[in-house]
Amino acid sequence: MADDEKTPGREVITDYAQEHFRYFRTAEGTVYAQKKNHPVARPIRSQGTTGSHRQELMVGLYKDGLGVFNGTALKEALDLIEALALTEDVQPVHIRVAPGFDGATWLDLGRDDGKSVRIHPTGWDITVPVPREVCWRRTQLTGELPLPVKDSDGKGIDLLMRLCNFATAETECLALAWLIGCLGPTVPVPAPFLTGPQGAGKSTGGRMLVRIVEGMSGDLRRAPKDEENLIAAVAAGWVTALDNLSHMTPDLSDAMCCIVTGVESVKRALFTDGDVFRVGYRRPLLLTGIDVGVIRPDLAERLLPLRLERPRVRRTEAELWAEYAEALPVVLGSLLDLAVKVRAAEAETPTDLRMADFAHLCAQLDAATGLGVLPAYRASLDDLNDDVIEGDLLAQTVLRHADSIDPGSAQRMTSTEWLSCLSRLHSGEELRPLPKGWPTTGKVLSDRLKRLQPTLAARGVLIDTGRTSEGRYLEMARPAAPPPHEQKQAF
Repeated sequence: MADDEKTPGREVITDYAQEHFRYFRTAEGTVYAQKKNHPVARPIRSQGTTGSHRQELMVGLYKDGLGVFNGTALKEALDLIEALALTEDVQPVHIRVAPGFDGATWLDLGRDDGKSVRIHPTGWDITVPVPREVCWRRTQLTGELPLPVKDSDGKGIDLLMRLCNFATAETECLALAWLIGCLGPTVPVPAPFLTGPQGAGKSTGGRMLVRIVEGMSGDLRRAPKDEENLIAAVAAGWVTALDNLSHMTPDLSDAMCCIVTGVESVKRALFTDGDVFRVGYRRPLLLTGIDVGVIRPDLAERLLPLRLERPRVRRTEAELWAEYAEALPVVLGSLLDLAVKVRAAEAETPTDLRMADFAHLCAQLDAATGLGVLPAYRASLDDLNDDVIEGDLLAQTVLRHADSIDPGSAQRMTSTEWLSCLSRLHSGEELRPLPKGWPTTGKVLSDRLKRLQPTLAARGVLIDTGRTSEGRYLEMARPAAPPPHEQKQAF
């Protein structure tokens, strides 16, 4: 055949690719390739170590006897495929969990055959999702999960609690609620903070909780030094677990708040002058440590303290993890059984808690099991409020001043007047020097009080701001206690 009668390599590659793969784009504009009838998708421009679409094409063309093509032909073909895919419908890709049709949710088992767990209101089953319903994205952090065991009668939950060193039954219930929340792609869940004395097994307990969702390859890691690396780690996996925290900087605290409730990161796209790259994420977060010092109020509302105790009998790592690996299929099956019951349960949503979705999940868990998870969650938040107040001298001073305000009344002043009043109260007759970090201007005081509003409100002190013809003001109030008959009705 004459050279001018040969089909160009780029056309051979393009025809082969469209025959064996489905191409689509996400809302961010990234084009993905998906083997037909298989749920795993890869970005066509990826060069990752988990396998790229370029490698898929090269191997497929070679094995099907179409030959080996040079880089120019592959590049031209992929350029054309990407341009064609930009006209296709938009479809999201998901890591580990995803919403499905008819109210179902999916859990990716990380298997090569694409088998996943479909959780629906009447039960759960193991199957391969239809690509139009779910597209999985895999990274190096996507570990393989074992096939869960059906009809476990809750044995797996008992096995898990026996392996972990949770201090109380309330702590076990909260850990269980968090695990169920991790199976939901749309429910923001607070970050468990595993605390306890040295030797309580905080890191081991954290690994056990993480590996129920991420597989045996899931592990804890140190907190990255900057927000950009933290975002990269969070976006590449589902559960992010940070180990042995001893200090919480303001930047890390703010970043964790964003991870728990969701945020979008925007940065300049590589090799461009004006284009941007968007990454939206909301992920379950887990922390371990003995003590992180002062906790900021906004993070305290997003934490779930889980206290562990030192075990009476020590076991070797090999023995412990061998038992855990054997129990993991039953643990996962029991968790899925319980998740189905919880989602089928009806319960009212508490309207007074910041993490309302998780509070509703706790209420559903109580309706399904009667464990008392919601009261335990409220008690944990109350303990965290105590921690915030104990670490904040300004909050302590405000509460001392509030004791002089009669219930049902309020006191209004400018922020500068409040700063003078609170500073005198803190210094006392001894004229103690003001501590480091004390507000230096009325504006700084106003901002600090706004951040402390939820914590102070939990202690019966309301802070409000407003403006009159004379200027802005801050108001501190103590609401009147409800009559005795109303208090009884509240219970």
